Amino acid sequence: MDDFPLAARDAARRHCQALEDALGGLRRDHLDRLARWGARLAVVLPAGGRLLAAGNGGSAAQAQHLTAELVGRYRRERPAYSAISLHAETSSLTAVGNDYGFDQVYARQVAAHGRPGDVLMLLSTSGRSANLIAAAATARAAGIRVWALTGPSPNPLVDAAHESLCVDARATATVQEAHLVAVHVLCECFDTALEEGPLRSAPGAGGVAGADRVAVHRRMP
Repeated sequence: MDDFPLAARDAARRHCQALEDALGGLRRDHLDRLARWGARLAVVLPAGGRLLAAGNGGSAAQAQHLTAELVGRYRRERPAYSAISLHAETSSLTAVGNDYGFDQVYARQVAAHGRPGDVLMLLSTSGRSANLIAAAATARAAGIRVWALTGPSPNPLVDAAHESLCVDARATATVQEAHLVAVHVLCECFDTALEEGPLRSAPGAGGVAGADRVAVHRRMP
């Protein structure tokens, strides 16, 4: 251990400290929001609704992690739920990018797959990705709820979404690491809300008991 450069060890400590600070902010400021989001999904998904998710680069991997937890399972055995990572639709992604431009690769898919009452989750460390902002606008016009996980606010994606969880950290890596924790907490809240009752939602969650009630269209198998 003594052979390692002191600069490398200092860098490791700074990285861990930055993550601890970011997670402290997540715990202090955003757990109620994640609980509301989990309760909302516990209403939407069992009723036949769908979660759409998208990001770019490392945020695309985070989005796909989220949808995998919903289609598969998080901790406990439960039914599979409809969740699609739009960046993973490679033929659609490249076709739309080629024909309409990269800014439209997610908006076009939202228009194809989304229905009123669905949820769109957008992940971006900068909050400035034009393709995610375009997807948010398309979703809102279609009656789809838009949530964003971003880095520090203000940023354009926060303005485009209905609700946002903003990680106040300077480094992209720290934001992505905190986003992964937020994804897991959201899944924990979703599973817990399901166990309490799939037709209930917490006040302010925007579910069947919320003031912004939206229709969820059940999809035929």
